[in-house]
Amino acid sequence: MTVPSPLDALAAAHGILTSFRDLSGETRSASPETKTALLRANGLALDNDAMVAEALAAHRAQARDRFCPHEIVVERGAASGMAVDGACDWHLTCEDALDTVVAEGAAREGRIDLPPLPSGVHSLTVTRGGKRERVRVIAAPPSCPSVEVMAGKPRIWGATAALYGLRSDRNGGVGGFADLERAARAFGACGADFLGINPVHALGWSDRVTISPYSPSHRGFLDTRYIVTDGGGAVDAGDLIDYAGFGEAHRGRLEALHAQFEAKADGAEHGDFSTFCAITGEPLATFALYEALSETHGDDWREWPAALQRREPGSIAAAEREHADRIRFHQWLQWIADARIAAAQDGACGAGMALGLYLDLAVGPRRGGAESWCEQGATARGVSLGAPPDHLSPGGQNWQLAAYAPTPLAGQDYRPLRRIVAATMRRAGMLRIDHVLGLNRSYWIPDDGSPGGYIRQPFEALLAMVAIEAERAGTVVIGEDLGLVPEGFRETLEERGFYSYSVLQYEKDDAGVFRAPDTLRRNSLLCFGTHDTPTIRGYREGRDVDWWHRLGWIKDAEKATAHEQRGADVATLADGKASGFAAFRDGIHRSMAASPVAMVSIQLDDLCNRVEAQNLPGTIDEHPNWRRRMPVAVEDFDTALDLDAVGAMMKECGRGRDTAGGETP
Repeated sequence: MTVPSPLDALAAAHGILTSFRDLSGETRSASPETKTALLRANGLALDNDAMVAEALAAHRAQARDRFCPHEIVVERGAASGMAVDGACDWHLTCEDALDTVVAEGAAREGRIDLPPLPSGVHSLTVTRGGKRERVRVIAAPPSCPSVEVMAGKPRIWGATAALYGLRSDRNGGVGGFADLERAARAFGACGADFLGINPVHALGWSDRVTISPYSPSHRGFLDTRYIVTDGGGAVDAGDLIDYAGFGEAHRGRLEALHAQFEAKADGAEHGDFSTFCAITGEPLATFALYEALSETHGDDWREWPAALQRREPGSIAAAEREHADRIRFHQWLQWIADARIAAAQDGACGAGMALGLYLDLAVGPRRGGAESWCEQGATARGVSLGAPPDHLSPGGQNWQLAAYAPTPLAGQDYRPLRRIVAATMRRAGMLRIDHVLGLNRSYWIPDDGSPGGYIRQPFEALLAMVAIEAERAGTVVIGEDLGLVPEGFRETLEERGFYSYSVLQYEKDDAGVFRAPDTLRRNSLLCFGTHDTPTIRGYREGRDVDWWHRLGWIKDAEKATAHEQRGADVATLADGKASGFAAFRDGIHRSMAASPVAMVSIQLDDLCNRVEAQNLPGTIDEHPNWRRRMPVAVEDFDTALDLDAVGAMMKECGRGRDTAGGETP
């Protein structure tokens, strides 16, 4: 038997995977350099072999001396217990009253019996022989809300759209929350129960470069470019968005709107704003401070003066005094944005949608953005989130996004992540968690050039956190589970009420044959494609293959082979029916609608017959990512897109509702 080295033992103790199987089936082992880098990122100081040995000895001593687990997960509303070794006394405080003991007693027969608890993260203090230990007690519902409970029916349909690409008579060139409300009303009127959009997280007031909604500055706050302002006006800018031109004009309009509020708003409006600031509290104040500081020092806090980087109390207090007016301005922006997206959700539900907005939670924030500055105590250092090679990117991906480190995050009772999940869920009836595998394990890529590797996350605890917030908000949760996932992962998610994410163009068996619609996972959301994949028309024409060839990713012979395979796939999907594009698209939509899955989503891009995808993974400037505008204005959706026909087809397939008021039987 081989005795593991101190480094290997320490890595295993902190959840670093020694190996994983890649897309080709090859086993990749974590190098010593990778293990060291990931341990450092998780909060350990390791500069040499002696420090590794010391850290391992300290870990083992702590584990040996501790007589209670650090945390337990129990079902809310049900009696529960915890095994202990020996006699001890205990008392329990609940999340919303940490100063009040709600239960106490002594262990009997090696067990602490806990009373039924409400959802939340509670604190159990156990005392034995003069030594006191705290146990984090996470009480969570057994599962997230279901479609059937929240929508009142087992099978629904909706649509997805690129919010930034919505065209209207007043948005100034980038779609906004007011356009979202109009679009939701149009889809709701024809029987849709949800409308999904790209992430709307804050990109940063001072950032002039980032346009990808999946590279946010802070996921707990909103992108203020989606505030539609009076005076924006219609912009006939063709198919591509001019973010620079729009941003300069839009920021000026927001400044003017704020000045008008300060000068003319009545007491009730000021009171509402003050209430919003009080409710959102310290997290909003810290975010607004970051935004204010970014106007002086730039949007990447890693280049700020050292005292501000470290958030030294004296420097922060001075900055708060110096930038008080700008802090208030950025708080006000979030108040306005929050009200506008709330109005969009109200409009969606008012148009008959059972769930309304379907929002998207990005994997992580930019490494130099607001979230990583606000939550430094829980953020992994010296690594970036990414992914090993998979079907979306054979070369692997480095997303340059910050990661939460499991050890310090747990030490904060998961509050940073909970706040972000809660903030997003309270604005939506559905939430898609991008790359949901990150709740189980994260792929970290070290800055020092070492190969990437996986580190385990506290899976049970994070599932419980999501379930707690989903129950409170009444939100249906979809986990984007494409790519490489561990055995049993999808089954565990399903048990906890997460819906799977099924992309029709990837739904093939091991032999490469498309799965029949009636064999697809029932507890899932089914779509033909995503923002990262070809549209239906682009798929049919092989536009993605053409792009691969244009960028030099494949050679002439590979292009010909790929087009030949695509032609066979298109023929299979057409199933011998009419060959025109409209018939092909409608046939796909009908087969999706007839499947047993809980949710079916169609893309606005497909209804508009778009060829190009919103994003081509692996590119930045080579492909016009995140810049394509819709050819149809939101004012014309109900007539130009023939939504009534879409709604009628969905109703024939047992989805949606009678738009005169009755539900589909």
